[in-house]
Amino acid sequence: MLKQEGYELIGAAFEVYNELGFGLLEEIYQQALEFELETRNIPFDSKRELKVYYKQRKLDKVYIPDLFVYNGIIAELKAVKELNDEHRAQLMNYMRITNTKVGYLINFGKSEQLDWERFII
Repeated sequence: MLKQEGYELIGAAFEVYNELGFGLLEEIYQQALEFELETRNIPFDSKRELKVYYKQRKLDKVYIPDLFVYNGIIAELKAVKELNDEHRAQLMNYMRITNTKVGYLINFGKSEQLDWERFII
């Protein structure tokens, strides 16, 4: 399910990590990854607001995932030492609300290497 597209997304993330290293702000990685995706002609939508409904009533609060890639993958970016269950839950909520089947957590904060996890629901 979107394996090749995920492979291309992670390839772009590795390029960003190899160029910038670790320890910068998440927004720096966001901008760099958006540039890399554009360079590779990978379609994406940045910071799309997700409306949340309760019993058919739209709530004021919205969710804003970092990237929608290939119109079928949600990518949530982090710049932390370790991914944790809170990060995983955040991505799973985005996926559930949008009925998106594939998601990636991409962490630029580890010193040894790019850290990423793939989720399928």
